[in-house]
Amino acid sequence: MFSIWAEFAACFLLIAYAGTKLSLYGDVIADKTGLSGNWVGLVMLATATSLPELITGLSSVTLASAPNIAVGNVLGACVLNLMILVVVDFLHRKESIYRRASQGHILSAGFGVVMIGLVGFNVLLGQRNGWAIGHVGVYMPVIVLMYLIAVRSIFHYEKQQVIEFAEEVTDRYAGISLRRAIVSYGGAVVVVVAAGVWMPFIATKLATAMGWHTSFVGTLLVPIVTSMPELTVTLGALRLGALDMAIANLLGSNLFNILIIAIDDLFYRPGPLLSNVSAIHGASAMSAVIMTGLAIVGILYRPATRVFKTVGWISLGLFAIYLLNSTVLYLHSE
Repeated sequence: MFSIWAEFAACFLLIAYAGTKLSLYGDVIADKTGLSGNWVGLVMLATATSLPELITGLSSVTLASAPNIAVGNVLGACVLNLMILVVVDFLHRKESIYRRASQGHILSAGFGVVMIGLVGFNVLLGQRNGWAIGHVGVYMPVIVLMYLIAVRSIFHYEKQQVIEFAEEVTDRYAGISLRRAIVSYGGAVVVVVAAGVWMPFIATKLATAMGWHTSFVGTLLVPIVTSMPELTVTLGALRLGALDMAIANLLGSNLFNILIIAIDDLFYRPGPLLSNVSAIHGASAMSAVIMTGLAIVGILYRPATRVFKTVGWISLGLFAIYLLNSTVLYLHSE
């Protein structure tokens, strides 16, 4: 038992360290190549920080034959990313983050509701009669198309609004060359790939040793490891005063996470991925939808009140849904 938890901790530390470097050098590459603002948070950093989920998912469906860990990891990461908003709101002492957040985030959050809801719908539908094209679900090309539409729409929206964020400074990384950044980024990718391949095997052993269901482990424990890069880059952006970059990274990671399900589905040979997993994942999908909806309400309504000078009531709602989802998963995982 000790050796299994030691492996889990080692994998956690590897992904946490490599994820930090991945985020840093992804930001350097973005800065050196002229990318900036919400586009960086949504695409460049969100894609980089979601790499552990991608590798863990591919390893789960191809090597470990653990589809519940693949889907649970993605949906659990979506819920956890929204939970990180609570941490950001608590640490941002000046005022509620929802009063300062750009309303442009509503666009990416709205696409998140649609894409996560689509996955939840197909998880429940797949329990009876999953529609398929060959060995993949019909939802797979729809998810890919929705992601491309989301990225294109957000790019054009940002271009029209000409939004400039606080972190945009000319050549913020003067001491780091583009070549060094690319090489270091590649090295971090190698570490993340190795740890991501290792993770589903550890999760499966942990579930067996503890008597837990793989859907529970995949949705609650594995995302804590694979979401470390999101937490790291979000807190780093917050320290720089780049609140919009932090929020864009979390919402953008959720969009890319749903794209990961389509990629995993392509590599899962026994049939449509969402037809071969526990129905309890539908609860995680609905939790993520509700939490994203609460974030949209906060960005639109912009509440100023903080409960006991800690966090706003929107963040309390996010925390409550996270706890409810965790409880449901623990009690009803299959």
